[in-house]
Amino acid sequence: MGEIIIPTKGGDSYKAYMAMPDKIPAPTVIVIQEIFGVNQVMRDKCDWLAKQGFIAVCPDLFWRIEPGIELTDQTDEEWTRAFELYKAFDEAKGVEDIRAAIHTMRGHAECNGKVGVLGYCLGGKLAYLAATRSSSQASVGYYGVGIQDALKEAENIKEPILLHIAEEDEFVDKKAQKKIQKKLSSNSRAMLFSYPGANHAFSRQGGAHYNAEAAKLADQRSLDFLKQNLAA
Repeated sequence: MGEIIIPTKGGDSYKAYMAMPDKIPAPTVIVIQEIFGVNQVMRDKCDWLAKQGFIAVCPDLFWRIEPGIELTDQTDEEWTRAFELYKAFDEAKGVEDIRAAIHTMRGHAECNGKVGVLGYCLGGKLAYLAATRSSSQASVGYYGVGIQDALKEAENIKEPILLHIAEEDEFVDKKAQKKIQKKLSSNSRAMLFSYPGANHAFSRQGGAHYNAEAAKLADQRSLDFLKQNLAA
């Protein structure tokens, strides 16, 4: 486990956490952070994916604001800072950085050439936008916030996408959920799953709304989806 430097289109570069599987070459999954930065939760997600046979890379998408942000969800002060970062975050630039990570890893000597994305919360929406704006070959989003406001881009989806929707999501109300489901249900490349009784961040182990049953089911669906679409 370690770091990789991702060069950007503008000539800058930023760091990303990288976890390697035992067997290479392997497909790559770009893991897209929540509003807490590349913290232990995100590193654990990468390590989990590596154990499943993927190269997992988690870009520091807050690097343009402040490199190396690492927060938890355990204190009010950290939540306040996380929302400040969220408000300051340039979504379009974030997608550019994800595209840079995809490009870098697709040419990586230990990658089999297949690259997908998987994101949570803020990263859930960015995973959707990666499906509409990048060359991601498989995109997975957990409880993405704000997808309903970007549905005009759905026509640009060219590769498979899987979205996990928490039915009791405090940040994505029922109206927004129905809007997403209505728009994407007719898209043969889109797969949507809803989780009754689950709140936002139901897969964040140790979080206030962690739901072990829903997380286990969603994670297995994600693994099956990624393996199916990123196999060599």
